[in-house]
Amino acid sequence: MSEKSKQEILSRIAAVRQIRTAATVVNNFNNEEIYKAILPDKINCFKSELEAISGQCILYNNDIELVEQLKSIIESKKITSIFCKDNKIIELLTKHNIPYTNQDADFEKMEVGITSCEYLIARTGSIIISSDGYSGRKMNVFPPIHIVISTSSQILNYPEDAFLAIKNKYKNSLPSMITTITGPSRTADIEKTLVLGAHGPKELIVFLSNN
Repeated sequence: MSEKSKQEILSRIAAVRQIRTAATVVNNFNNEEIYKAILPDKINCFKSELEAISGQCILYNNDIELVEQLKSIIESKKITSIFCKDNKIIELLTKHNIPYTNQDADFEKMEVGITSCEYLIARTGSIIISSDGYSGRKMNVFPPIHIVISTSSQILNYPEDAFLAIKNKYKNSLPSMITTITGPSRTADIEKTLVLGAHGPKELIVFLSNN
């Protein structure tokens, strides 16, 4: 391109910029609620939202119920390889004779990964996880079945509540990864057909204390 042609193009662009006005859109919600209300309560709202996107939420009242329902899933799905690195969950599995492994050599053989989480979001049925926990990054994307053990004290109403809680918890030392998980991994890229487990766990099961 010649220098003359280049200058002509730049002149035309400059001329258009001078006559074009910027568009400004102001949204005024007048204190209207952006999200739907949390009904009938945080626990059941989270449960219904998660199950609406093909996740599963199992409520429990104490450790005995948690273990009984966990053993029922293991038996019904014929699971033989459970991987867990969370020390508190490991104590529970050991106490109730649920076999597991946390050895790196067994990582790729796992059928189920069990982790904790940072927070749950009631309105969207989402889970907030970070790299700060024992499970690190890979446990939330690699296992075919991802089981999350959580408590009702971790449920917050809306996404902004969860991210504010993360900010307040870690101050100026935020984890290198903070991720929102909303249901099992999915894609509809192939012929517009929804496929679960395309980029991560095919099943997402959340155990949530009902108290």
